[in-house]
Amino acid sequence: MSSQTHPIVDVDRSPQTSGLGNIGALIIGGDYQGLGIVRSLGVLGVPLCVIDDEHSIARHSRYVSHSLKFADLRDPAKAVDAVIATHRRFNLQDWVVFPTRDETVAALSSQRSALSHLLRIPTPNWESVRWAWDKRNTHALTSQLGIPAPQTFNPASASDLDKIPFGPPYVLKPAIKEHFFYKTKSKAWRANSLTELRELFAHAEVQTGPGGILIQEFIPGDGQHQYAFCCFFKNGEPVGRMTVRRRRQHPHDFGRASTFVETVDNPLLEKLAARFLAAIDYYGLAEVEFKLDPRDGRFKLHDVNIRTWGYHTLGLASGVNFPALLFADQLGLPIQASSAVPGKKWVRLVTDVPSSLLDIMKKRLKAGEYLASMSQGCAEAVFSATDPLPGLVELALLPYLMYKRGF
Repeated sequence: MSSQTHPIVDVDRSPQTSGLGNIGALIIGGDYQGLGIVRSLGVLGVPLCVIDDEHSIARHSRYVSHSLKFADLRDPAKAVDAVIATHRRFNLQDWVVFPTRDETVAALSSQRSALSHLLRIPTPNWESVRWAWDKRNTHALTSQLGIPAPQTFNPASASDLDKIPFGPPYVLKPAIKEHFFYKTKSKAWRANSLTELRELFAHAEVQTGPGGILIQEFIPGDGQHQYAFCCFFKNGEPVGRMTVRRRRQHPHDFGRASTFVETVDNPLLEKLAARFLAAIDYYGLAEVEFKLDPRDGRFKLHDVNIRTWGYHTLGLASGVNFPALLFADQLGLPIQASSAVPGKKWVRLVTDVPSSLLDIMKKRLKAGEYLASMSQGCAEAVFSATDPLPGLVELALLPYLMYKRGF
């Protein structure tokens, strides 16, 4: 193990012993998504350890007994070294590992056999993961399976842009999003003409290399048209299930994250998502994103996230504890099928309020509609009366988060 994997911050709230006594969960990533895993398992008394490479909030939860901060978890080799170092430091034998980033999913998948004698790695092998990791594979498979998706073109170089079989506006997105996202702080770019597309393509190709950019048709519509099916998937079918409308996001056009989400009833999305996940022999937690195309009334698959997603605690508020289902199954405990109750809501106030104010100023959202959406109460992503410190820390970290992630 290289010296670069040594922790630079060590928080230990329990005495050093030969182990933590019970099998627990190791969460890789301590933002609000990781905090959601911490709380979902912490209320059940599961021992918890969090590692991260940023200043994050989950480590401040009252449920976390151990946490470490490393210099870098984006690099696959360093991430795996950090997991092994944490295992050795706290003797986390057979603990269940929860990644919160796509690059960590890829790292765990590639080293699954080497890590499995130390920890429980729910992440499937690479043959399953690659279909969601590389969006070129994702869109090729949707076509084979007959799942509606946006028209997609993968140019080998700028000379291929004249061959795009559809017109503007265009969406430029990376085939593998992580490196592009960290460099640009954007999930995708919009081009309103072929001329603008050429300019943006030149900039994008610098970040991804040749063949690493997808060009898609732009599907009109705001968050009212954005949906997802979320599940714990096992043996070819969803055991825990939740369908949502992702009504608001930040940024407005190509959201890096949802800011306001509500549960809905839509069996078609479950059918389409299950078809994709079964085809890749998937096991674990997943979010399959769709957009309703107002031009033809069809739901079109946009993305597949094979890990926990930002608003997964909406499941906890509506009857499905997704992290607990995965944890119990990893320990061989009995689990029961569960479905989310429609009409429940989730919000992340620190992003939803400023984003919505901007939308109101630009007349994309009416103030009355915003207030009405919040009137019946929502599950908040971070703030909790029973676990208040992470919320207070996030407020203090807002300037840092704006610098690191753009919000």
